[in-house]
Amino acid sequence: MSKKTVFIQGAIPSEFIGNSIAKHQSKTTIGAHNIFLGQVRADAIDGNAVVAIDYTAYEEMANEKLDEIRERAFARYDLICMHIYHSLGVVKAGEICLFVFVSATRRKQVYEATEAIVNWIKTDVPIFGKELFENETFTWKKNT
Repeated sequence: MSKKTVFIQGAIPSEFIGNSIAKHQSKTTIGAHNIFLGQVRADAIDGNAVVAIDYTAYEEMANEKLDEIRERAFARYDLICMHIYHSLGVVKAGEICLFVFVSATRRKQVYEATEAIVNWIKTDVPIFGKELFENETFTWKKNT
């Protein structure tokens, strides 16, 4: 498997997501796609609203972990394609920061694989989010 570009500066645009879907229409062995889109929430924490998250990563280690996740997913599920994209830098509330796109011949595989992949990303990959608040303070985000 070739190494994939995972990190995108800023929010993941809807055009990028749409183009990713369109590129798979020629792959006629695919019978199901599943997409997970992570969006920055405007959570209120201690009375302050989150206006954005500033994402950073230990990129070399993150890429290694994402390669491991990719290998684990292909070994465990009968997938045809899978793609992971994550934002770096500032992503405003309401914008997309994580895009996981999984394809297989049947729907059961894509549902199970997508959930596992998102959970592995949250627990295994050194990507860090600094929640930026409307009052110009911040806190480090804890993955849940």
